[in-house]
Amino acid sequence: MEKTQLWLALATLSAAELREFDKFVRSPFFNSRQKLMAHFEKIYAARNKGVIPEFPGMPNTEFRLLNSALLKLLEKYLIYKEKFKDPERGKIKLAAAYRKRNLTKHFKIALRDARQSREKQQWRHAEYFHDLNLIEWEQYKHEILEHRTETLNIQNVSDKMDQAFIARKLRLACLAISHQAVYKTDYNINLLSPILAFVQETNQFEIPAIGLYYHCYYFLSSDFDTGEQHFQRFREILNRAANSFPDDELRTMYLLALNFGIKKLNEAREGWLEITFDLYKEALALNLLLENNQISRFAFNNITAIALRVGALDWAEQFVLSYRPKLERQWRDATASLNLARVAYARKDYREALLHLQRSDYKDLINNLIAKTLQLKIYYETDEFDLLTSHLASMKNYIRRHTAIGYHRNNYSRLVRYTQQMSILNFSDQKAVAALRKKIEQEKVLSEKAWFLEMLV
Repeated sequence: MEKTQLWLALATLSAAELREFDKFVRSPFFNSRQKLMAHFEKIYAARNKGVIPEFPGMPNTEFRLLNSALLKLLEKYLIYKEKFKDPERGKIKLAAAYRKRNLTKHFKIALRDARQSREKQQWRHAEYFHDLNLIEWEQYKHEILEHRTETLNIQNVSDKMDQAFIARKLRLACLAISHQAVYKTDYNINLLSPILAFVQETNQFEIPAIGLYYHCYYFLSSDFDTGEQHFQRFREILNRAANSFPDDELRTMYLLALNFGIKKLNEAREGWLEITFDLYKEALALNLLLENNQISRFAFNNITAIALRVGALDWAEQFVLSYRPKLERQWRDATASLNLARVAYARKDYREALLHLQRSDYKDLINNLIAKTLQLKIYYETDEFDLLTSHLASMKNYIRRHTAIGYHRNNYSRLVRYTQQMSILNFSDQKAVAALRKKIEQEKVLSEKAWFLEMLV
C-alpha cells in the first residue's frame, strides 16, 4: 500500500482536505459504491493513526481495482477543488449554462454578475483579460442569436483575446530568455517580433500586465544602455502596479529583475549593487522569496553577499539570524554558518570567520566554492602564503573535477588565476601592478573584481 499511487497522493492531503475528501467519498452524488466507502474508511483510519493500512485476505486483483477506483475519485475531488478555487470565475460557466437553456433573463443576470466580480477583484494580470474575453464571448454567442442584424461585440472579444495572449506570450518570452541565459538552451518564441511591434504601435505597454513584460523582455535581451532604460520603466510600473498581481506572478517579476541585477553585478556595472539590494529588500518585505514558508539557500546567499557589499553589515547579520529557521533543514546549518562567516570577514574578524567555516560540511557545490573563496581572501589578507598556495591548488583541482558548476566555472577559475598572480606579484614594480590591475578591470565576469582592485591599490 505504501508505494501505491493512491497512498502517495493521499499523503499530500492536509488533515482538513482529508476530512473533506471523506465527505466526498460518502456523497451519493459522487460515489454510490459501498465497497469503495469501506475501503477508504480503513485507509482514513490508518492515516489518522500514522500507520500504513493493511488488507489481509483481500485478493490482489480486488485490492488493485479498489485502489484504482478510489484514486479516480480522488482525482475528481482535486479537479473539483481547482475548479472552484475561484468561485467568482464559476459565474461565467453559470452564464453559459443559462444561455444553453435559453433562459435569457437568468443569463443576463449571471453574466452581469460575472463581469462585476472580475472588475471588483484587484488582479489585472493576463488571466483577468482572459476572463473578460470569456465574458465577451458568452455575450457574443447570446447576441448572435438575439440581434443578428445589429452591431456585435466582436471588437471587444478580439481586444480582450489579444491582451490576454500578448501578456502571456511576453511573460513566456521573458522566462525563456532568463532560463536560456543560465542553461545555454535556445528557445524559438514564435510571433514575438510582430507582437513587440504591435505593442509599440498601439501603446499596449500602458497596460501593466503587458508593459511589465514588454520592458522586461527588452532589458533582458538588449544592449546595456537600452536595457537599463527599459529596466527603469519596468521598475516604475512595478512600483505603481504591484498590488494588481497575485503573489506567484509578482514573485516571477521580482526574480526576473533580480537575475538581471545579479548579472549586472557580475559585469561590475556601476550602481547596480544598490538597485539589486533594494529589489531584495522589497521582495522580502512582500514575502515573495518564501515558498511554503521557506527561503532558498541561493537567495539567502545572494542577499547576504549584496548586503555586505553595500556595507549593511548589521542588516546582513540580522537577516541571517532572522531567516535561518526558514532555510531547508538539510542546508540550514551550512548555509547559516557560511553567511555568518561572511559577516565576520566583513568586520575583519578573521578568526571568527574561520570558526564559522569549520562548523559545517559544505555539500553544495556553490556553497563550497563561496567558502573556499572566503578562505582564500583571509589567507591572502593575513599573509598566510603557504596556506594560500596549498589552498589555491586544491581549489583549482576542485573546479576542474566538478563540471556541474556550469557558467560559474569561468568566474572561479579566474579568481584562482588572478590570486596566484597577485600572490607572487612584486608590488614595488608599479608597471606590473598596473598591468595586472588593467587585466582585472577588463574582465566582464569576475565576482571578486572589487576585492582584487582593493588589494592592488
